[in-house]
Order: sequence, then C-alpha cells, then structure tokens
Amino acid sequence: MTERIGIIGGGILGIAMARALSTRGLADVTVLEKEQRVATHQTGHNSGVVHAGLYYAPGSLKALLCQRGRVLTRDYCRERNLPYRELGKLVVALTEDELPALANIESRSIANGVPGLRRLGPEAMRDVEPHVAGVAALHSPHTAAVDFVAITEAMAEDIRSAGGRIIFGHEATAITSGHAEVRVTTTQAEFVFDRLIVCAGLQSDVVAGLVGAAPAPRILPFRGEYWGLSAAKQYLVRGMIYPVPDPGFPFLGVHFTRGVYNTVHVGPNAVPALAREGYGWNKMSFRDTAASIMWPGARALARKHWRMGAREIAASLIKPLYFQQARRFIPELSIEDLTAKTASGVRAQAWSLDGSLLDDFAIEKVGPVTLLRNAPSPAATSAMAIADYVLEHHVLGV
Repeated sequence: MTERIGIIGGGILGIAMARALSTRGLADVTVLEKEQRVATHQTGHNSGVVHAGLYYAPGSLKALLCQRGRVLTRDYCRERNLPYRELGKLVVALTEDELPALANIESRSIANGVPGLRRLGPEAMRDVEPHVAGVAALHSPHTAAVDFVAITEAMAEDIRSAGGRIIFGHEATAITSGHAEVRVTTTQAEFVFDRLIVCAGLQSDVVAGLVGAAPAPRILPFRGEYWGLSAAKQYLVRGMIYPVPDPGFPFLGVHFTRGVYNTVHVGPNAVPALAREGYGWNKMSFRDTAASIMWPGARALARKHWRMGAREIAASLIKPLYFQQARRFIPELSIEDLTAKTASGVRAQAWSLDGSLLDDFAIEKVGPVTLLRNAPSPAATSAMAIADYVLEHHVLGV
C-alpha cells in the first residue's frame, strides 16, 4: 500500500518536498496550505536571488545544500523554460577596515566551491560595476536572479500531474500522532496520514507546538523593506552589489539587486515585524508582538543588537537615512532616485532561549512528524536540495 504523506505549507519548501515525493512515485501526497495559493509569504516576498554559497560556514547544511540547490534550480528553470539570469554579484569592501571580513568570506567561498569566484581591486571592480565605490570586492559571476513564485507554481503543476493534491484554505489547528498514523485537524476538515512533514515558515514554531515539540527555537519575525531604483538610473547597476556583512548581525545589509525582469531594487533593511505576516508598520498582531517580547532570549538579543536595531528602524521611517546607506556604494545616487517602497518581506529567523541566532537549517523529528524548524536564506535557492536531503535522512526508510 502506498504511504500517505501530508505536508503542511505551500511555500517553495513544502512544494519542493511534495514534488520530490509525488513525481518519483514514493507516496500519496497531500499539501495543506492555509492561504488560497502557493508561495504567499516568504517565497513570494524575497529578492529572487539564487545564491552561490559565499557566506556559509563550510560543512554546514547551508553550504552543502545551497551549492546543490543552485544547480537543481538552474536545471529546472531550463527544463521548464522559466527565466534564469546569471547577473553576478559583487561583495564590496568600502574601506580597508572591511578587508579582513572580505578575506573571511573569500576563504569560506573557496571552501564551499563557489564557481568562478574572483578577488578584484578597484579598477577590476568597476569593469564589472562601473559606478560602484570601494577598495576591493569579490565577484561571484554565477549568482543568479529568478522568479521563485513561478518556480513554485511550476512545481505545483508537477505535483498535480503526478496525482498529488494541494488543498488551499486549510490551516492546521491540531495534530495528534501515534505509531501508526498522524491526524491533522484544519479549519475545514480532518486528514489522516502515515507521515507528516511541516514546512510552515513563519509559523513553523507554532505548528511544532501542535505536535508537542520543544518551544525553542522560536521564530522572531523581521521585516525587510525594498525601495525601487528609478528607471532613469537603473543603468547604475548591472547585476547585484552587496556589502560586506557585519559578522555580529544576522542580516546582510542594504544592497542593490537587478531582478529577473530587469528592474532594480534597493534593500532590504531589517526591522522587527509587528506581526509574523506583517508586511508594513500598519500591520500589527498583539499576540505575535507579545510573544516576541516575552521570549526568554529577547532581552539578550536586544542588549546585543539594540544599536543596529535602532539604526534600522530609523532608516525605515526616515528616507534620507536609508538613502545614506545606499549612497555609500553608488556615490552618483541621489535621493530622488529611490522611488516608492516597492515591496517588503518578513524573514522567519529562529532564535534560541539564550537569544543566540540559529544559523543553519534545522530539522527535527517527533515520531512520524518531520519539522523544518529553521530555513532562512538561502532556503529558496536550496529548496530542491533540502527536499532531497530531508527525504533521504529523515523521512524515507525511517
């Protein structure tokens, strides 16, 4: 008898998991998604970058699965005739003080096998990006741009063609499991599976609680806001221009990204979101905000990052401060070149009880239930590779 496997979550990870199972005939698959379409949240609110693996600790799941995921994503886009543009990325050191951190990224990139990586001086940098400032850079020519929503929708078609089901408007409200089955109650119905995989993104810790898993790691949502670059000045950016990230802060900082459809956006910043799915300051959930504030690690997190957090919030509310961050990389930029905020996303960042960042992908098993507890960037890049890894190591044959 074919095994019945349920998947909670219709983002790119849940859909990639369902596709891997259904197209290989490994299970009878049902995806339960609380929204009315796939890719509604993190998948549909990111910059569309296919990462090449520059930043991640060698040997980590991020490093391993990003490399494999990039290749699988590229090949799938070619197979399905989806847009895939290798625009390349410059990671720019603005001053000599940033050179040691740039060298650390270079050593990680080499250990991770980032293809085509080059260290560039000022003249060579401007051969790649003529308008950029800085003293040195790393060039990753195979960093690419895609449409992750289109990829997710194409994989959803694969699932349906293979006989799998994607059911919308079903939010999980209770999960009970024994040795023989998992029973999932949603807002509309009840389902029985042999195994369950939870890819719930911003709600991953909430759904983990339904299974009886430990409360940690907790998802603390951070919103990232993007400004558009005016059409008249989009020539200033050929591909992607990134800063050298602050090693003490878990976000990359404001950068420039030419997207797969040729528009350029600037951002994101990183500010606390007032709701798990709060894409603006006007969207607030008292429950979500209170849960973040009351988390035992929140005080330690605030002590460590309050200065950076204050700067990010100020830049979110005061355009000239945001502009100042961006202009450091392209001195020709004027404040009028930043058009209205074009989009925002909320990152599901997992933190431990002591306030420390959970940096790597994290997978947990509770009986017949497999939980993706932490899947931040580069999860979209890595989605197909994460699916293969989870099925091989945590689901099939277990």
